[in-house]
Amino acid sequence: MDRISWNQYFMAQSHLLALRSTCTRLAVGATIVRDKRIIAGGYNGSITGGEHCVDEGCYVIDNHCVRTIHAEMNAILQCAKFGVPTSEAEIYVTHFPCLQCCKAIIQAGIKTVYYAQDYKNHPYGIELFEKAGVKTVQVAAEKVSFDDSMQEKREFIEDLIHELEKSGKNQDVMKSYKEKKDKLFQK
Repeated sequence: MDRISWNQYFMAQSHLLALRSTCTRLAVGATIVRDKRIIAGGYNGSITGGEHCVDEGCYVIDNHCVRTIHAEMNAILQCAKFGVPTSEAEIYVTHFPCLQCCKAIIQAGIKTVYYAQDYKNHPYGIELFEKAGVKTVQVAAEKVSFDDSMQEKREFIEDLIHELEKSGKNQDVMKSYKEKKDKLFQK
């Protein structure tokens, strides 16, 4: 069995965290990692016990929702709350951090930012990362499947193809079926 890479593993965690977001504008997840271990996670949403954008709407001032705490900040604050050091850690974020989160990441001592998607990448944030020696790496998206019956489905399709071959089906058609099967189940 092929395993997903560490980058894909931690980025998948961030995408999972983003599903908890209460922001109606953009769902973001962040995972802080040190020594290949998850030390914190966060998603963008309101303060604990506060009204959420999904319930009350966004509270927008100067084109920014002030009701929301960003995913990166929530993850960093989780570390602060529980006394977990962030120095020399890495952070995996579904979207490139905003300028304020760039500054918080630098101050937290995080050394590498892995992100899945560009999102209004602020030139000054990029400059600050460079000056602080914070490395940024875009992680190409790979689909992660949680289908427990994947192997059973593959075997079923392979059996069908085998039966069609035995029945004398056209070789070009069979080749096409096999290519489609391989594409469907590629890792």
